[in-house]
Amino acid sequence: MSEHVRPQVTISTDGACLGNPGPGGWGAILRSGSHEKEISGSDPATTNNRMELTAAIRGLEALKQRSDVILRTDSTYVRSGIMTWVKGWQRNGWKTSAKQPVKNADLWLELVAACERHEVEWRWVKGHAGDPDNEIADRLATTAARNQTPPPEDER
Repeated sequence: MSEHVRPQVTISTDGACLGNPGPGGWGAILRSGSHEKEISGSDPATTNNRMELTAAIRGLEALKQRSDVILRTDSTYVRSGIMTWVKGWQRNGWKTSAKQPVKNADLWLELVAACERHEVEWRWVKGHAGDPDNEIADRLATTAARNQTPPPEDER
């Protein structure tokens, strides 16, 4: 009887925001063996942290089966949040240690759910430092943000 081996996937993610808040974009490149896939999206009015979180969520959601994932991000906010802060927030009913509502709790909940479907190892990479996949994710995010137009004044 052979043991089923999960796919090994590396996901490099990035978020971008033109103004903070402002039009934003996210990007991710997924690699597994000889396969690679680039994904991206945008939001007309968002923050950089929301785009960083969305990139990680969408990257994990793009996987069709349970996988062993190395998720690479240049966001210490995302990495520290998912590896450390989330446990306390969950214990405290999604309140910070100062008893304030956790910012971006909707996306943190999505990220927690996306992580539960996979074995995820989180790695921080220095942004804008020549890492090829970080540069690709940055280009995807920045392009998506630039292609997004801000909402009209009366909708802000």
